[in-house]
Amino acid sequence: MQYRQARCVVALAFGGLVLGACHRDAPIYNVQSDRFSGQASLSQRTAQIDRAGAALGWSMNNVRPGHIEATLHLRENTAVVAIDYTPYAFSISYVSGSPSLNYTGSQIHPNYNGWIHNLEQRIVSESA
Repeated sequence: MQYRQARCVVALAFGGLVLGACHRDAPIYNVQSDRFSGQASLSQRTAQIDRAGAALGWSMNNVRPGHIEATLHLRENTAVVAIDYTPYAFSISYVSGSPSLNYTGSQIHPNYNGWIHNLEQRIVSESA
């Protein structure tokens, strides 16, 4: 009987480790000066970024020329980023998020990084 209980304890401990690994936080991904494709004016870049974000479910707020604040509400998560841009390049930086993103200043839930990678790729493809 003790052997069977020990096996159960080991199995539960291993299962806990596997589940814990699924939600491990990752270093936050910020986009630093990614290049646009082609030539365009600042207002054309604004429109491209707006289209890219809207296509992925982001709410885009054009704060001023060259600066957009984008918000994504997905299930129980909210992420807010700043998109700073010129006619040639753009950056995406974390501003704030819901507690479920586990932001620590350098680490965040890995889903956030996926959302930012998708946004970055969509912005680049809109500029092509």
